[in-house]
Amino acid sequence: MIVSTSVLRADPVLLYDGVCVLCSRAVSYTLAHERTHTIRFVAIQSAEGGNLANQYGINPHNPDSFLFIEDRTALRKSDGVLALMQHLNGPARLFLWAKYLPRSLRDWCYDRLARNRYCLFGRKQACTVPDNTSRHRFILPNTDE
Repeated sequence: MIVSTSVLRADPVLLYDGVCVLCSRAVSYTLAHERTHTIRFVAIQSAEGGNLANQYGINPHNPDSFLFIEDRTALRKSDGVLALMQHLNGPARLFLWAKYLPRSLRDWCYDRLARNRYCLFGRKQACTVPDNTSRHRFILPNTDE
């Protein structure tokens, strides 16, 4: 499947599970604490998000990871989390110390949290609709970006 060039332009892109409460809160946190306000967001449940997930080997109907795409490089699991945190201010930056841990340990922890995210944090019936102040940051269906 072909991914629109609007998704892969120079700005970083966060592909997230739009019905996961934890993931939606991470998007809200990012919007509130981002240093440069350049990250774009795409829910895996959208057509663009599904295409992007498939391109990088993630099942859009049962995602096991989010993606953080920067400089046309897709980072999954803990590498994606750490790359995202590089763009943030606030308390989340305290977790950057985790980059010194072996990736296998980081990803093991990530996998446990990802596998249980709906039980621990909940699941929404639909993706959150962004407000007017941040709407331009989201890759939405039927947009001409």
